Amino acid sequence: MVNIIFMGPQGSGKGTQAKIISEELGIVHISTGDLFRGLTKGELKEEVDSYINSGNLVPDKVTIKILKERISKEDCKKGFILDGFPRNVAQADLLDEITKIDKVIEINIRDELAIKRISSRLSCKKCGAVYNLETNPPKKQDICDKCQGELYRRADDNPDAIKKRLETYHNETKPVLKKYKSILTTIDGSQEIDKIADQILEQTR
Repeated sequence: MVNIIFMGPQGSGKGTQAKIISEELGIVHISTGDLFRGLTKGELKEEVDSYINSGNLVPDKVTIKILKERISKEDCKKGFILDGFPRNVAQADLLDEITKIDKVIEINIRDELAIKRISSRLSCKKCGAVYNLETNPPKKQDICDKCQGELYRRADDNPDAIKKRLETYHNETKPVLKKYKSILTTIDGSQEIDKIADQILEQTR
């Protein structure tokens, strides 16, 4: 059993790598977005929807409650990869209360590359798959390889908005790495996707 956190700035490719590694290791890939979307009914869904619909962030204690429920399921018994959580030291402390983390993988890239990559990012309206015109383009222009849905560019994927998100990452998320320094491996995210995956697998198998 291995519980892994993937960290890195926006555009580092951590979501792409999390999917690859979860398949290679046969463990579950959990992103906070998927957690919220996975709620289909009940009080937790109503609570999360009330925050999201009013434009507010879901509080950490609510997120951790949903995560605790998710990792208690049978498919997480062999381990899991957390992608996009924790985003700050407070979330990391809450995470300590519900599970043990064995490995933290930081995929690191320069801000200039992050801005270039995110500006080239496309998402599928139908299934949510993410493509990049620079590193992982769709086979057909503006059409999703997986479901043939329409691809679009998010409104906040512009240089000014990206700079603000990177600033938040450096100020709030980067300090989490100090907490995990004894189990931390940093990988150069500017390399080819396959090369990065191979290096991560060397560290996690």
